[in-house]
Amino acid sequence: MRRTAKRALAALATGAAGAAVVIALPLPQASAAAVGTADGFASANGGTTGGNGGATVRATTGTQIHQALCGRASSSTPITIEVSGTINHGNTTKVSGSSCNTAADKIELKEISNVTIIGVGGGAVFDQLGIHLRDSSNIIIQNVTVRNVKKSGSPTSNGGDAIGMESTVRNVWVDHVTLEASGGESEGFDGLFDMKDDTEYVTLSYSILRNSGRGGLIGSSESDTGNSFITFHHNRYENIDSRTPLLRGGVAHIYNNHYLQLHESGINSRAGARAKVENNYFEDSKDVLGTFYTDQAGYWQVAGNVLDNVTWSSPGTDNNPAGPNLTSTTSVSVPYSYRLDGGSCVPDVVRQTAGANTGIRTSTGSCSPTGPSPTTPNPTTPNPTTPNPTTPPPTQPGGTNLSLAGGADGSSKASGTSYGNVKDGSLSTYWSPAGATGSISVKWSAATTVGRVNIREASGGGSISAYRIVNADTGAVLKTGSGSGAISFTATALKKVTFEITGASSAPRIAEFETYAS
Repeated sequence: MRRTAKRALAALATGAAGAAVVIALPLPQASAAAVGTADGFASANGGTTGGNGGATVRATTGTQIHQALCGRASSSTPITIEVSGTINHGNTTKVSGSSCNTAADKIELKEISNVTIIGVGGGAVFDQLGIHLRDSSNIIIQNVTVRNVKKSGSPTSNGGDAIGMESTVRNVWVDHVTLEASGGESEGFDGLFDMKDDTEYVTLSYSILRNSGRGGLIGSSESDTGNSFITFHHNRYENIDSRTPLLRGGVAHIYNNHYLQLHESGINSRAGARAKVENNYFEDSKDVLGTFYTDQAGYWQVAGNVLDNVTWSSPGTDNNPAGPNLTSTTSVSVPYSYRLDGGSCVPDVVRQTAGANTGIRTSTGSCSPTGPSPTTPNPTTPNPTTPNPTTPPPTQPGGTNLSLAGGADGSSKASGTSYGNVKDGSLSTYWSPAGATGSISVKWSAATTVGRVNIREASGGGSISAYRIVNADTGAVLKTGSGSGAISFTATALKKVTFEITGASSAPRIAEFETYAS
């Protein structure tokens, strides 16, 4: 995959009244807007180039993103918007102009084309604020995190979808993003990645979708079957109840994804949908493929998938699981070339490449990653959710981090944080207790020997003055101390180990709770 350099060719100035104004400088030499080139179905239908060839501007607020869109000569003038910092309701207002149609409660990409939004520097986090595409085309969204978008409660945004597309949307590439919630519909959240009402030629690649009741859908009802040509590859779906995705009509290509802890169902092909499902890794999950909750059948072509601790429900009128013996029920051809990683190596490749702030690395197609190193936060403007770049990480124990294959829970969690963040392999996400003290646990379905843990903190949290490592199976205390880093104790076979914070100056931020055999 060819990599191209980005060049910042714009500045943000402040007017006399103090309002931020986007000043776009002329582009002396065109350059590619995003890192890499769109693949999958986003490469068809003329391709997806986003803001390639246009000006590049910087934005640190949602209002500035809208100003950049509204300041273009026309709604189709190419533009790349480099975003850093936290975008939320407090810094996102409606902006008016002839080249835009924006709203205050979401990032609105409506009735526009030829736009790239890419996270830079210490990272871009859209906090409780969704990204909405409507009547738009040729859009790239890359290297951003969208979290905790709600459809009920306060504040609400984008109908509860982290990224939502509807009404004649064409050619969208969403790449290296992290989409996450902190619960399901009862907690106020909806889908992480939804497409409906005539959306086509979309690719979701190298992304993480986690901690949500609903991963996403293609088609809002059994009659909304005009959405099609969607590719999902090298994504990690983790701790999701269902819809990974839900397909209603149309064609989807789903390959080299890692599915972990799908609680109710996974790929749900319904209402005549046809899915090509190959070389995915399904782990610790239920009903990972089939037609569920309807008698309107969908179809699938399967090859090379790995089933690791997958359970299946019994067939019924509204339930047609594809397993336990996966067999194709249709055949699907795709109009583009692609390289398949072997199914067995998918968890490792996806772990090293998927999500925001992982360096926009990709797979070589031979079970190894390639591409730039992970993004280094700007030391002059550290992101609150990113480890302090001036503080060296603790010594890394050797061997396999057993937490990556386990689950997580805890005593409480602060708003915007998640238990699963401590075992996602990313230092840009974290768990915090609701107060200064609390506990976080890693657990497995079978007894696992643990003799060392590594507690890695994100910056901005309180210092830990006292902790206990507890064998949660028996209540036995394995170790006590203060601070964080590598902690050794007598190797113990257990199903659940708990890091209990019994004293802290304020709520700590635990980025990773790594566990090792020794």
